[in-house]
Amino acid sequence: MNVSFDGYLADSLTFEAADDVAVGLPVAVSDNGKVAKAADVFCGVCTALKNGFAAVQLHGYVRLPYTGSMTVGYKLLVADNGNIKVDADNGREYLVIDVDADNHTVGIIL
Repeated sequence: MNVSFDGYLADSLTFEAADDVAVGLPVAVSDNGKVAKAADVFCGVCTALKNGFAAVQLHGYVRLPYTGSMTVGYKLLVADNGNIKVDADNGREYLVIDVDADNHTVGIIL
């Protein structure tokens, strides 16, 4: 790809992190001010961890690994064990703007 979308509207908040949170994983709000590794619908992506707290990017462009098949456009997505996948029944709508099928990664706008 000849262009970069990194940094676009990259808004983050700090949350208390559950033990299963890791940098690069989709996360979900699990309690007041807390996030955990997302099991289905996700709110953002953990971008940093320190002393039990997670920086979570809630808006902007992120790259994530995916399972199944993926194409560009608006898709209903859910977390899938650290990846994301299309789920037309339970997903939240995100804009997929690039797909790297060789590396099974996808760029989305949160």
